[in-house]
Amino acid sequence: MTIFRLSRFILPLTLLVMLSACGTKVTRMDVGEVRDLSGRWNDTDSRLVADTMIQDCLNHPWLFQHATRTGKQPDIIVGQIRNRSSEHIATETFTKDLERALINSGRANFVASSEERLGIREERTDQDLHASPESRKAPGMEAGADYMLIGSINSIVDHEGRERIVYYQVNLELIDMSNNRKVWIGDKKIKKFVDRSRFRL
Repeated sequence: MTIFRLSRFILPLTLLVMLSACGTKVTRMDVGEVRDLSGRWNDTDSRLVADTMIQDCLNHPWLFQHATRTGKQPDIIVGQIRNRSSEHIATETFTKDLERALINSGRANFVASSEERLGIREERTDQDLHASPESRKAPGMEAGADYMLIGSINSIVDHEGRERIVYYQVNLELIDMSNNRKVWIGDKKIKKFVDRSRFRL
């Protein structure tokens, strides 16, 4: 076999091997596994910050004072969480992590958001027309929130050459709905070093 004929055979075979090596590979991960690829805010940051901040919030004097004054657990609603960082952050995911941490604590009740309440009210109206009297839920019995949790996610990026440092600060405030007083203020800081050789924009 001449070199020309051999190259005509080897070249397509080499291209086929290279193309197969470049194929997409997907590996399933445990949802609790921590793997930081880009240095940006991710699901692990959202979950850990929510858990830490809710635990801090519920360990401050306002909770004991509320229980002493009313004899019951507080009803809390999560309000607006603003993204003031330099990147896109799904604040809805962070809000849900805050809600989950509140409910799972067993130390506070969580009130549905205004959006969720609209759907519930529609269902209640439908029940009024179609449900049996003994199973029908009457209007005007909703639990009003005692406190609203609001906050923001902020970031500062410092970079030089192929290296950069991303600093996040999450600020949360708990506000008494009866008088607009802030009963708790908390913050959580995260700092990440990113080497550009392992970083893709």
